[in-house]
Amino acid sequence: MADPATVATHPTETPVRRPGEAPVTAARRRHDPRARGFASDNYAGAHPEILAALALANGGHQTAYGGDEYTAHLQEVFRAHFGPAAEVFPVFNGTGANVVALQALTDRRGAVICADSAHINVDECGAPERVGGLKLLPVPAEHGKLTPALVGREAYGFDDEHRATPQVVSITQNTELGTVYTPEEIRAICETAHEHGMTVHLDGARIANAAAALDVPLRAFTTDAGVDVLSFGGTKNGMLFGEAVVVLNPGAVRAMKHLRKLSMQLASKMRFVSVQFEALLAGDLWLRGAAHANAMARRLAEGVRTVEGVEILHPVQANAVFARLPREAGERLRKRHRFYFWDEAAGDVRWMCAFDTTEEDVDAFVAALREEMGR
Repeated sequence: MADPATVATHPTETPVRRPGEAPVTAARRRHDPRARGFASDNYAGAHPEILAALALANGGHQTAYGGDEYTAHLQEVFRAHFGPAAEVFPVFNGTGANVVALQALTDRRGAVICADSAHINVDECGAPERVGGLKLLPVPAEHGKLTPALVGREAYGFDDEHRATPQVVSITQNTELGTVYTPEEIRAICETAHEHGMTVHLDGARIANAAAALDVPLRAFTTDAGVDVLSFGGTKNGMLFGEAVVVLNPGAVRAMKHLRKLSMQLASKMRFVSVQFEALLAGDLWLRGAAHANAMARRLAEGVRTVEGVEILHPVQANAVFARLPREAGERLRKRHRFYFWDEAAGDVRWMCAFDTTEEDVDAFVAALREEMGR
């Protein structure tokens, strides 16, 4: 038998924690927690209130696969925002939420009308089509926003066996280009879709930012506007992991729980997804984080407008700023503050703000931009 002293001091062993002592871990911090950039709100860490909720849900045993107390209570949390008919299905990530939602709204001959800039069209590696087994019908849309007239371009051929049948209109709120639909605009799209026998899916990866920008309740541009199903984003607004499919019109979907499982989106320890949503939505954390991110984007846009030679490309309505600048200046700036080129050939860039972006972060970035543009 090994000497206990040898075992206790072995470098691969984690010390035993005594009652009352702080938790210990063999992991080590491998990044600078002071570092922040403008590449994505997904780059931000988890909000401290979210981490506190995870600790609260830890310990003891709870039924797996959504049979836990936290997931049961989550139905009430979402219904407070979206109405008594709403039903929530937590999932792992945004692509999974979109694929599960669209599968539930289509059959094997079905097609989905969306903006050409939609995340489901350009950023999900073909998952809606390859995994979901549906056809996307993208439409060029100014500032990323569909209109009833644009929907009409693809809303035809419902009885044509040579064409995939349009069954869903998918919109993004706020859009991939940082713009926001008003409740009236969404209502008009929903009315057009429903008149053609189609349903409406809303990709709400940044839904909280849209609500904060519009200063309206979440249901104002979803349930009340006629949306049938939405993908609700959490990770871009402070959650550690997890998104959700929220069914607003139960009659529009089928086999949701089965589709979630076969799409590999059913979490075994679902309580740790659900408790994060409770922390986000039971109070005003969702709104505080989103409103702050939006305010930082407005501050960034105001600063950018003072820099000669930089053009803002889309209305700044949420937490994103899209701009055009000389590619060389952009490359130099990116070495100082990380962000993405949206269109490398044109020099178009995207700058995102998050719940933890500070005024000092923004001002330092604008100062660096001014320096690089002056070189």
